[in-house]
Amino acid sequence: MTQKIEAEVRTLGQRARRAQGQLLGSDSGAKNRALLGMAEFLRRDAEDIQRANRKDLRAAEAAGRDPAFMDRLRLDEGRIEAMATGLEQIAALPDPVGEITDLAYRPSGIQVGRMRMPLGVIAMIYESRPNVTADAAGLCLKSGNAVILRGGSESLHSNLAIAERLRAALGRAQLPLDVVQYLQIPDREAVGALIRMDDLVDVIIPRGGKGLLSRIRAEATVPVIMHLDGNCHVYVDRDADATKALKIVVNAKTQRLGTCNTAESLLIHRDRVDDLLEPLTTALREKGVEIRACSESLPRIPGAVAATEEDFATEYLAAILSLKIVDDLDAAIAHIARYGSGHTESIVTENITTARRFLREVDSSSVMVNASTRFADGFEYGLGAEIGISTNRLHVRGPVGLEGLTLQKWIVLGDGHIRS
Repeated sequence: MTQKIEAEVRTLGQRARRAQGQLLGSDSGAKNRALLGMAEFLRRDAEDIQRANRKDLRAAEAAGRDPAFMDRLRLDEGRIEAMATGLEQIAALPDPVGEITDLAYRPSGIQVGRMRMPLGVIAMIYESRPNVTADAAGLCLKSGNAVILRGGSESLHSNLAIAERLRAALGRAQLPLDVVQYLQIPDREAVGALIRMDDLVDVIIPRGGKGLLSRIRAEATVPVIMHLDGNCHVYVDRDADATKALKIVVNAKTQRLGTCNTAESLLIHRDRVDDLLEPLTTALREKGVEIRACSESLPRIPGAVAATEEDFATEYLAAILSLKIVDDLDAAIAHIARYGSGHTESIVTENITTARRFLREVDSSSVMVNASTRFADGFEYGLGAEIGISTNRLHVRGPVGLEGLTLQKWIVLGDGHIRS
């Protein structure tokens, strides 16, 4: 059985490699027509896609999945429209493939520059969120890559319904269908074959829970653009505006619970405890959020639970928030460095010097001043969509859009030049 699975996965890889080579010869117009067709077909068949999604939702509910999981899985009209809009935004963005930069003459007379090129064949392995199917396919297409999609079994019907419309649009635009392929084999061995197929797959991009990410980190021989936990922080500084702090903290935690850019930890400067701790925690509790508080703040928050070391390091993806009182900016930065996951952190302050220090010294993929962590998103950053949020230190960090799915190669222009 394992040999059969490996053979089937290799066939997908071979098809993807051929399709990606053909895509290199396609112009931006053909790619954009396909992207606009994808958006059109998603809107046209929204009811069919929702019908498929309801099958997945019923199975997830029967399996006792939690509300945050159900929220990630659900496709309503608004989310299908957001997928279509994201594809249209990708079509409107400049095509990065073939862009030449830094072209300059050298003393020898040659011109040296760099040209942007696709990564090649990308394997996208993800869980729960069926919107990833459209986002990943659109970004990979525009950036000249082929993609093999492998979503979780819990969203199979939704993913297949979306992928069918995406491939139909490729066909209408006369582009190779195998630029977008969906790996339907449910066995774990299929993922194992994919992440070790380094002769046919160039990059793995995983999006999912700790179990998936740990497995890929341990087993993959293909390079990985890794997205780890989203343990995001909001730090309310001594010089914070109270109204801004209340709006930002509540939005960052409660606008949507099950996303990686949702705030999981709240830090409050000691000087603002008397006037801000009560209104902040009351507003959060009114939204149904459980507060897991440090020993100093615990007696002052009705219904709060004592926070443990594990709580400060946890991505809850639920209506739970850890809270700690800190002495100053240095203590806030140290707390984030110790417990954070390198995803997104925000400071609320009116002190520009403090804000600049926070921006400079906090080592995360997105760092914000006076804004909700929920803005850490490719759509909000103007990327059209995102294929993931990288917490890697190499190649790309933060929301990964078109440019993050390309590399630069050196190019040299001469006119019969030889080296003496």
